Amino acid sequence: METLIQRYDRLVDEGTLTRDPAQEAVLPEFERIRAELAEPVKKGWFRKAPDPVKGLYLWGGVGRGKSMIMDMFADTLDVPNRRVHFHAFMQEIHAGMHKARADGVEDALAPVAKSVSDNVRCLAFDEMQITDITDAMIVGRLFEALFAAGVAVVTTSNRVPDDLYKDGLNRQLFLPFIDLLKDRMVVHEMVSPTDYRQGKLAGSPTYFTPVNAEARAQIEAVWQNLTGGQAEPLTLVVNKRRVEIPAFHNGVARASFYDLCGNPLGPADYLALAEAARVLVLEKIPQLGRSNFNEAKRFVTLIDALYEAGVQLICSAAAAPEYLYIEGEGTFEFERTASRLREMQSAEWGK
Repeated sequence: METLIQRYDRLVDEGTLTRDPAQEAVLPEFERIRAELAEPVKKGWFRKAPDPVKGLYLWGGVGRGKSMIMDMFADTLDVPNRRVHFHAFMQEIHAGMHKARADGVEDALAPVAKSVSDNVRCLAFDEMQITDITDAMIVGRLFEALFAAGVAVVTTSNRVPDDLYKDGLNRQLFLPFIDLLKDRMVVHEMVSPTDYRQGKLAGSPTYFTPVNAEARAQIEAVWQNLTGGQAEPLTLVVNKRRVEIPAFHNGVARASFYDLCGNPLGPADYLALAEAARVLVLEKIPQLGRSNFNEAKRFVTLIDALYEAGVQLICSAAAAPEYLYIEGEGTFEFERTASRLREMQSAEWGK
Protein backbone atom coordinates (compact mmCIF):
# COMPACT_ATOMS: atom_id res chain seq x y z
CA MET A 1 0.00 0.00 0.00
CA GLU A 2 1.32 3.47 -0.81
CA THR A 3 2.28 5.63 2.13
CA LEU A 4 0.65 8.95 2.86
CA ILE A 5 3.74 10.85 1.68
CA GLN A 6 3.80 8.85 -1.56
CA ARG A 7 0.12 9.57 -2.14
CA TYR A 8 0.59 13.28 -1.48
CA ASP A 9 3.52 13.44 -3.92
CA ARG A 10 1.54 11.53 -6.55
CA LEU A 11 -1.45 13.87 -6.28
CA VAL A 12 0.86 16.87 -6.60
CA ASP A 13 2.51 15.35 -9.68
CA GLU A 14 -0.93 14.68 -11.18
CA GLY A 15 -1.91 18.29 -10.61
CA THR A 16 -4.71 17.39 -8.21
CA LEU A 17 -2.98 19.16 -5.30
CA THR A 18 -0.70 22.17 -5.01
CA ARG A 19 2.39 21.48 -2.92
CA ASP A 20 2.07 23.29 0.41
CA PRO A 21 4.99 23.39 2.91
CA ALA A 22 2.58 23.55 5.88
CA GLN A 23 0.83 20.40 4.72
CA GLU A 24 4.11 18.62 3.97
CA ALA A 25 5.40 19.46 7.45
CA VAL A 26 2.68 17.39 9.14
CA LEU A 27 2.82 14.39 6.79
CA PRO A 28 5.62 12.65 8.77
CA GLU A 29 3.43 12.68 11.91
CA PHE A 30 0.57 11.02 10.05
CA GLU A 31 3.01 8.58 8.45
CA ARG A 32 4.45 7.72 11.88
CA ILE A 33 0.99 6.79 13.14
CA ARG A 34 0.17 4.81 10.00
CA ALA A 35 3.42 2.84 10.22
CA GLU A 36 3.07 2.07 13.94
CA LEU A 37 -0.52 0.92 13.49
CA ALA A 38 0.59 -1.35 10.64
CA GLU A 39 2.87 -3.31 12.99
CA PRO A 40 1.36 -6.71 13.89
CA VAL A 41 -0.29 -6.88 17.30
CA LYS A 42 1.43 -9.41 19.54
CA LYS A 43 -0.88 -12.20 20.61
CA GLY A 44 -0.51 -14.48 23.57
CA TRP A 45 -2.44 -16.57 26.04
CA PHE A 46 -3.47 -13.48 27.94
CA ARG A 47 -5.03 -10.91 25.69
CA LYS A 48 -3.89 -7.37 26.37
CA ALA A 49 -4.46 -4.05 24.69
CA PRO A 50 -2.04 -3.15 21.88
CA ASP A 51 0.82 -0.88 22.82
CA PRO A 52 -0.50 2.68 22.63
CA VAL A 53 0.30 4.75 19.55
CA LYS A 54 0.73 8.43 20.27
CA GLY A 55 -1.95 10.30 18.37
CA LEU A 56 -2.05 13.70 16.71
CA TYR A 57 -3.92 16.92 17.48
CA LEU A 58 -3.72 19.03 14.32
CA TRP A 59 -4.96 22.58 14.67
CA GLY A 60 -4.91 25.77 12.64
CA GLY A 61 -7.01 28.20 10.65
CA VAL A 62 -9.88 27.15 8.44
CA GLY A 63 -9.28 26.10 4.85
CA ARG A 64 -5.64 25.08 5.33
CA GLY A 65 -6.15 21.48 4.24
CA LYS A 66 -6.40 19.75 7.63
CA SER A 67 -9.49 17.75 6.67
CA MET A 68 -8.08 16.88 3.25
CA ILE A 69 -4.90 15.44 4.81
CA MET A 70 -7.05 13.57 7.35
CA ASP A 71 -9.07 12.00 4.52
CA MET A 72 -5.88 10.86 2.81
CA PHE A 73 -4.55 9.45 6.08
CA ALA A 74 -7.71 7.42 6.73
CA ASP A 75 -7.61 6.06 3.16
CA THR A 76 -4.05 4.75 3.61
CA LEU A 77 -4.71 2.90 6.89
CA ASP A 78 -4.85 -0.89 6.70
CA VAL A 79 -6.27 -1.36 10.20
CA PRO A 80 -9.88 -0.93 11.33
CA ASN A 81 -10.50 2.79 11.57
CA ARG A 82 -13.28 5.33 11.59
CA ARG A 83 -13.32 8.84 10.12
CA VAL A 84 -16.11 10.89 11.71
CA HIS A 85 -17.02 14.45 12.63
CA PHE A 86 -16.49 15.01 16.35
CA HIS A 87 -20.01 16.33 17.01
CA ALA A 88 -21.57 13.33 15.26
CA PHE A 89 -19.39 10.93 17.26
CA MET A 90 -20.32 12.52 20.57
CA GLN A 91 -23.99 12.30 19.65
CA GLU A 92 -23.53 8.55 19.15
CA ILE A 93 -21.82 8.30 22.54
CA HIS A 94 -24.76 10.06 24.21
CA ALA A 95 -27.26 7.75 22.47
CA GLY A 96 -25.28 4.68 23.57
CA MET A 97 -25.12 5.89 27.16
CA HIS A 98 -28.86 6.57 27.16
CA LYS A 99 -29.50 2.97 26.04
CA ALA A 100 -27.08 1.60 28.66
CA ARG A 101 -28.86 3.50 31.43
CA ALA A 102 -32.21 2.21 30.19
CA ASP A 103 -30.77 -1.30 30.44
CA GLY A 104 -29.82 -0.68 34.05
CA VAL A 105 -26.04 -0.34 33.52
CA GLU A 106 -24.54 1.59 36.42
CA ASP A 107 -21.54 2.98 34.54
CA ALA A 108 -23.18 3.81 31.22
CA LEU A 109 -19.98 5.03 29.56
CA ALA A 110 -17.99 1.81 30.06
CA PRO A 111 -19.85 -0.44 27.58
CA VAL A 112 -20.05 2.39 25.02
CA ALA A 113 -16.31 3.02 25.13
CA LYS A 114 -15.62 -0.72 24.94
CA SER A 115 -17.85 -1.04 21.87
CA VAL A 116 -15.81 1.66 20.14
CA SER A 117 -12.42 0.22 21.09
CA ASP A 118 -13.47 -3.32 20.10
CA ASN A 119 -14.14 -2.16 16.54
CA VAL A 120 -11.37 0.30 15.66
CA ARG A 121 -7.63 0.74 16.10
CA CYS A 122 -7.75 4.37 15.00
CA LEU A 123 -10.33 7.14 15.39
CA ALA A 124 -9.96 10.11 13.07
CA PHE A 125 -12.01 13.07 14.27
CA ASP A 126 -12.72 16.21 12.31
CA GLU A 127 -13.37 19.60 13.92
CA MET A 128 -12.95 18.86 17.61
CA GLN A 129 -15.00 21.46 19.48
CA ILE A 130 -16.38 21.27 23.00
CA THR A 131 -19.34 23.60 23.47
CA ASP A 132 -21.71 21.48 25.55
CA ILE A 133 -21.15 20.88 29.27
CA THR A 134 -22.41 17.31 28.95
CA ASP A 135 -19.68 16.57 26.39
CA ALA A 136 -17.13 18.32 28.58
CA MET A 137 -17.94 16.16 31.58
CA ILE A 138 -17.64 12.77 29.81
CA VAL A 139 -14.98 13.29 27.16
CA GLY A 140 -12.07 12.87 29.59
CA ARG A 141 -13.17 9.44 30.80
CA LEU A 142 -14.04 8.41 27.24
CA PHE A 143 -10.59 9.25 25.88
CA GLU A 144 -8.87 7.62 28.86
CA ALA A 145 -10.75 4.40 28.06
CA LEU A 146 -9.88 4.60 24.36
CA PHE A 147 -6.20 5.24 25.04
CA ALA A 148 -6.08 2.40 27.59
CA ALA A 149 -7.53 0.05 24.96
CA GLY A 150 -4.78 1.00 22.50
CA VAL A 151 -6.91 3.15 20.18
CA ALA A 152 -4.93 5.85 18.36
CA VAL A 153 -6.76 9.16 18.15
CA VAL A 154 -6.14 11.75 15.46
CA THR A 155 -8.14 14.95 15.36
CA THR A 156 -8.30 18.31 13.63
CA SER A 157 -9.45 21.51 15.30
CA ASN A 158 -9.53 25.24 14.73
CA ARG A 159 -8.43 25.76 18.34
CA VAL A 160 -5.25 25.08 20.28
CA PRO A 161 -6.00 22.50 23.02
CA ASP A 162 -5.78 25.13 25.78
CA ASP A 163 -8.70 26.99 24.16
CA LEU A 164 -11.09 24.02 24.10
CA TYR A 165 -14.30 24.68 26.07
CA LYS A 166 -12.98 28.20 26.67
CA ASP A 167 -15.12 30.12 29.20
CA GLY A 168 -17.32 27.02 29.60
CA LEU A 169 -19.30 26.27 32.74
CA ASN A 170 -17.17 24.50 35.40
CA ARG A 171 -14.21 24.59 33.03
CA GLN A 172 -11.78 23.70 35.83
CA LEU A 173 -13.24 20.17 35.74
CA PHE A 174 -12.31 19.98 32.05
CA LEU A 175 -8.66 20.99 32.41
CA PRO A 176 -7.35 17.44 33.14
CA PHE A 177 -8.67 16.41 29.72
CA ILE A 178 -6.52 19.08 28.06
CA ASP A 179 -3.49 17.73 29.94
CA LEU A 180 -4.41 14.21 28.78
CA LEU A 181 -4.55 15.35 25.14
CA LYS A 182 -1.16 17.01 25.35
CA ASP A 183 0.34 13.92 27.00
CA ARG A 184 -1.10 11.29 24.65
CA MET A 185 -1.09 13.23 21.37
CA VAL A 186 1.42 15.28 19.42
CA VAL A 187 0.08 18.82 19.14
CA HIS A 188 0.92 20.31 15.73
CA GLU A 189 -0.13 23.71 14.38
CA MET A 190 -0.66 23.97 10.63
CA VAL A 191 0.42 27.47 9.66
CA SER A 192 -0.21 28.29 6.02
CA PRO A 193 -0.85 31.64 4.32
CA THR A 194 -3.24 29.96 1.90
CA ASP A 195 -6.93 29.47 2.66
CA TYR A 196 -7.97 26.88 0.08
CA ARG A 197 -11.62 27.09 1.02
CA GLN A 198 -11.60 30.81 0.25
CA GLY A 199 -9.83 29.98 -2.98
CA LYS A 200 -12.73 27.78 -4.04
CA LEU A 201 -15.06 30.73 -3.49
CA ALA A 202 -12.77 33.38 -4.98
CA GLY A 203 -14.59 35.44 -7.57
CA SER A 204 -17.86 33.56 -7.00
CA PRO A 205 -21.02 35.31 -5.80
CA THR A 206 -22.27 34.22 -2.38
CA TYR A 207 -25.72 35.85 -2.32
CA PHE A 208 -28.26 34.70 -4.92
CA THR A 209 -31.58 36.44 -5.53
CA PRO A 210 -34.39 35.86 -6.30
CA VAL A 211 -35.03 32.28 -5.21
CA ASN A 212 -35.58 30.53 -8.53
CA ALA A 213 -34.23 27.66 -10.59
CA GLU A 214 -31.10 29.60 -11.52
CA ALA A 215 -30.33 30.38 -7.86
CA ARG A 216 -30.86 26.74 -6.91
CA ALA A 217 -28.46 25.64 -9.65
CA GLN A 218 -25.83 28.16 -8.54
CA ILE A 219 -26.14 27.11 -4.89
CA GLU A 220 -25.79 23.46 -5.90
CA ALA A 221 -22.67 24.26 -7.93
CA VAL A 222 -21.07 25.98 -4.92
CA TRP A 223 -22.01 23.06 -2.67
CA GLN A 224 -20.51 20.52 -5.07
CA ASN A 225 -17.33 22.59 -5.34
CA LEU A 226 -16.92 22.77 -1.56
CA THR A 227 -17.93 19.24 -0.61
CA GLY A 228 -17.90 17.10 -3.73
CA GLY A 229 -21.51 16.33 -2.86
CA GLN A 230 -20.41 14.30 0.17
CA ALA A 231 -22.49 15.07 3.22
CA GLU A 232 -24.35 13.55 6.14
CA PRO A 233 -26.83 15.06 8.60
CA LEU A 234 -25.26 16.51 11.74
CA THR A 235 -26.90 16.68 15.16
CA LEU A 236 -25.66 19.30 17.61
CA VAL A 237 -26.57 18.81 21.26
CA VAL A 238 -27.19 22.15 22.94
CA ASN A 239 -28.32 22.19 26.56
CA LYS A 240 -29.60 18.61 26.13
CA ARG A 241 -31.63 19.60 23.05
CA ARG A 242 -30.99 18.36 19.51
CA VAL A 243 -30.36 20.80 16.70
CA GLU A 244 -30.53 19.06 13.32
CA ILE A 245 -28.38 20.26 10.41
CA PRO A 246 -29.60 18.47 7.25
CA ALA A 247 -26.22 18.27 5.48
CA PHE A 248 -22.65 18.67 6.70
CA HIS A 249 -19.18 17.83 5.40
CA ASN A 250 -15.75 18.98 6.58
CA GLY A 251 -16.97 22.16 8.23
CA VAL A 252 -19.45 23.08 5.49
CA ALA A 253 -23.13 23.03 6.55
CA ARG A 254 -26.26 23.27 4.40
CA ALA A 255 -29.77 24.07 5.58
CA SER A 256 -32.89 25.98 4.57
CA PHE A 257 -34.16 29.15 6.24
CA TYR A 258 -37.02 27.16 7.78
CA ASP A 259 -34.65 24.50 9.14
CA LEU A 260 -32.86 27.14 11.20
CA CYS A 261 -35.38 29.96 11.67
CA GLY A 262 -38.73 28.21 11.35
CA ASN A 263 -37.99 26.12 14.43
CA PRO A 264 -37.79 27.48 18.01
CA LEU A 265 -34.02 27.87 18.13
CA GLY A 266 -32.15 30.46 20.17
CA PRO A 267 -28.75 32.15 20.52
CA ALA A 268 -27.05 29.09 22.08
CA ASP A 269 -28.14 26.94 19.14
CA TYR A 270 -26.79 29.40 16.58
CA LEU A 271 -23.53 29.79 18.51
CA ALA A 272 -23.08 26.00 18.46
CA LEU A 273 -23.67 25.99 14.69
CA ALA A 274 -21.15 28.82 14.24
CA GLU A 275 -18.62 26.77 16.24
CA ALA A 276 -19.17 23.64 14.15
CA ALA A 277 -19.36 25.18 10.67
CA ARG A 278 -16.93 27.46 8.92
CA VAL A 279 -19.21 27.78 5.89
CA LEU A 280 -23.02 27.84 5.93
CA VAL A 281 -25.08 27.37 2.78
CA LEU A 282 -28.49 28.81 3.70
CA GLU A 283 -31.31 28.46 1.20
CA LYS A 284 -34.68 30.09 0.57
CA ILE A 285 -34.61 33.17 2.81
CA PRO A 286 -38.12 34.61 2.27
CA GLN A 287 -39.42 38.15 2.36
CA LEU A 288 -39.63 39.11 6.05
CA GLY A 289 -42.17 41.20 7.91
CA ARG A 290 -45.23 41.08 10.17
CA SER A 291 -46.38 37.71 8.89
CA ASN A 292 -43.20 35.93 9.96
CA PHE A 293 -41.92 38.23 12.70
CA ASN A 294 -40.66 35.41 14.98
CA GLU A 295 -38.75 33.80 12.12
CA ALA A 296 -37.27 37.20 11.25
CA LYS A 297 -36.04 37.69 14.83
CA ARG A 298 -34.37 34.29 14.76
CA PHE A 299 -32.76 35.17 11.44
CA VAL A 300 -31.27 38.33 12.96
CA THR A 301 -29.87 36.27 15.83
CA LEU A 302 -28.47 33.68 13.41
CA ILE A 303 -26.69 36.32 11.32
CA ASP A 304 -25.25 37.91 14.45
CA ALA A 305 -23.80 34.56 15.54
CA LEU A 306 -22.35 33.82 12.10
CA TYR A 307 -20.94 37.34 11.80
CA GLU A 308 -19.23 37.32 15.19
CA ALA A 309 -17.69 33.90 14.46
CA GLY A 310 -16.49 34.89 10.99
CA VAL A 311 -18.47 32.13 9.27
CA GLN A 312 -18.68 32.32 5.47
CA LEU A 313 -22.35 32.61 4.41
CA ILE A 314 -23.63 31.51 1.02
CA CYS A 315 -27.36 31.99 0.59
CA SER A 316 -30.36 32.37 -1.69
CA ALA A 317 -32.93 35.00 -0.77
CA ALA A 318 -36.16 36.53 -2.00
CA ALA A 319 -34.59 40.00 -2.23
CA ALA A 320 -31.37 41.93 -1.75
CA PRO A 321 -30.42 42.45 1.94
CA GLU A 322 -31.83 46.01 2.10
CA TYR A 323 -35.19 44.84 0.77
CA LEU A 324 -35.68 41.64 2.78
CA TYR A 325 -37.47 43.42 5.64
CA ILE A 326 -39.31 46.51 4.49
CA GLU A 327 -42.44 46.66 6.65
CA GLY A 328 -43.52 46.05 10.22
CA GLU A 329 -41.93 46.30 13.62
CA GLY A 330 -38.18 45.82 13.57
CA THR A 331 -37.38 47.37 10.20
CA PHE A 332 -34.95 49.84 11.79
CA GLU A 333 -33.17 47.12 13.76
CA PHE A 334 -32.90 45.00 10.59
CA GLU A 335 -30.72 47.65 8.97
CA ARG A 336 -27.75 46.29 10.95
CA THR A 337 -28.50 42.77 9.72
CA ALA A 338 -28.71 44.00 6.12
CA SER A 339 -25.37 45.76 6.56
CA ARG A 340 -23.79 42.60 7.95
CA LEU A 341 -25.19 40.54 5.07
CA ARG A 342 -23.55 42.98 2.66
CA GLU A 343 -20.23 42.84 4.50
CA MET A 344 -20.31 39.04 4.55
CA GLN A 345 -20.44 39.09 0.73
CA SER A 346 -17.13 40.95 0.44
CA ALA A 347 -14.04 39.23 -0.91
CA GLU A 348 -12.22 39.90 2.34
CA TRP A 349 -14.87 38.33 4.60
CA GLY A 350 -13.69 35.49 6.82
CA LYS A 351 -9.99 36.03 6.05
